[in-house]
Amino acid sequence: MLSVCKVYFGLFLFFSISLFSLSMHFMILDLSLIVEVNLLSLNSSSIVMTVLLDWMSLLFMSFVLFISSMVIFYSEEYMSGDLYINRFILLVVMFVLSMMLLIISPNLISILLGWDGLGLVSYCLVIYYQNVKSFNAGMLTALSNRIGDVALLMSIAWMLNYGSWNYVYYLDYMKSDFSMSLITWLVLLAAMTKSAQIPFSSWLPAAMAAPTPVSSLVHSSTLVTAGVYLLIRFNFSFSEYLMFFLLFISSMTMFMSGLGANFEFDLKKIIALSTLSQLGLMMSILALGSYELAFFHLLTHALFKALLFMCAGNIIHNFNNCQDIRYMGGLVKHMPLTCAFLNICNFSLCGLPFLSGFYSKDLVVEVMSMGYLNIYIYVVYYLSIGLTAMYSFRLTYYTMSGEYNFISLNCLSDRGFIMLKGMSGLIFFVVVSGSMLSWTIFPAPYFICLPFAFKMMALIMVLLGMYIGYEVAKFSINYNCKSLNSLTLSSFLAMMWNMPVISTLGINYYPIVSGEIYTKIFDQGWYEYYGSQNLGLKLSFLSKFLQLFSRNHLKVYFIMMLIWLGFLAFYSF
Repeated sequence: MLSVCKVYFGLFLFFSISLFSLSMHFMILDLSLIVEVNLLSLNSSSIVMTVLLDWMSLLFMSFVLFISSMVIFYSEEYMSGDLYINRFILLVVMFVLSMMLLIISPNLISILLGWDGLGLVSYCLVIYYQNVKSFNAGMLTALSNRIGDVALLMSIAWMLNYGSWNYVYYLDYMKSDFSMSLITWLVLLAAMTKSAQIPFSSWLPAAMAAPTPVSSLVHSSTLVTAGVYLLIRFNFSFSEYLMFFLLFISSMTMFMSGLGANFEFDLKKIIALSTLSQLGLMMSILALGSYELAFFHLLTHALFKALLFMCAGNIIHNFNNCQDIRYMGGLVKHMPLTCAFLNICNFSLCGLPFLSGFYSKDLVVEVMSMGYLNIYIYVVYYLSIGLTAMYSFRLTYYTMSGEYNFISLNCLSDRGFIMLKGMSGLIFFVVVSGSMLSWTIFPAPYFICLPFAFKMMALIMVLLGMYIGYEVAKFSINYNCKSLNSLTLSSFLAMMWNMPVISTLGINYYPIVSGEIYTKIFDQGWYEYYGSQNLGLKLSFLSKFLQLFSRNHLKVYFIMMLIWLGFLAFYSF
């Protein structure tokens, strides 16, 4: 009997290949289809489901399905000890279907359904291991994303001005209209929460509490890319101020996450922060007006980031769920294939020539260099590239070189054949997808004319970042991390500029303190004395006093008679 993993793996792979072929057909013929499916007609009212099929949505769907098929195949071994593996696979399938709904929707209502589906299922997956850390991470993830959901609901309310929720019809034509401008700003807010831009970045590393196959899916092609994809669809209605704002926020996110990853020791969090850096890169080139380039980098990044997480998962699996990179070392002797995959992905992430990341990342940086912008953006871009190379090489140094630093009784091996097969399915595309997509997406190649120094700047920064990363890692390999908290600057940078603290304690500290003061002064103070409790005591006392009369009526009668006789005697004299 076929397992659930194999069934969904085959199904997703088949649909992925079919959709890829269809997207190539649509691209060559420059086709776009809007399909309206009438779900319900009642009198003169009808509920219509609208589907947008063009080369972009079909290509993105094929990539999502391909990556999720490999992740599901990989999960069969990674989650093999889990009693509820079928539930896990079904949650992943629901997650992918929510993303599908979001991709093909030209309608804000159906986008909200997909968007909320992603939020809800991601919460279920983050709390999958059901411990305190997972619950906290899940709540932070869910509540951060609720802000974006509310922004989408508000944009749906404003779309009522146009008589239809199909935003694709109004983007360009109504660009200067106040309502459309407001809707675009609300959509930007929604995208910033989902794609974890500053100040909503803290949930992204926290979501690493989910199982590694989920992290692989979330950080490559589903949850975090939903915001970028939505902004790619809305790019035609961007105003100048919105683009400047988005450029500033995304460049800060890119720089902050690159800096933070160099101080992190958790393997999955380093890769999560690298995702955040790449999301900042996509958002910033989108803000510069090149939506096709942002989409191109989105696709190439999805492939190598999925494989990077799968390699990390294989290492964590072999390390008995230890994620600290300081315990690793010399893995290249024990796990050569996984390390080869990890290195190729790292090089692709850095943008080394002729790997998939190079084609998109180098193009993005050169388009930015050719544009007319200030020195701040130029410096932040190149510093972020250097930092990417720096943390990637630091990670490689800690995991690959030196001696093995974990327990002497180990079972390190590259014998997880199902996991390795799942990873091998992606490695070919990690190498060739950049060139393949650049030839298909851009029919006429970009011609970028820059001075030699500017042209070589990206490569220089990558090599410089690698060298500095190597030196810093070598210097701090014996560094005691306990003193990290005493170093104010280091802890500030490692904590993502204190954003997790601000997002949690910063929001709930004052309401909790106010509640405590309210309790002391009112509920357990004067209100308690003059209010309900004292009133209750007084009424209780009076009722008991009256009960005394009703229970002892004969005694009371005689006492009252004696008192009455006493009164008569007193007044008669």
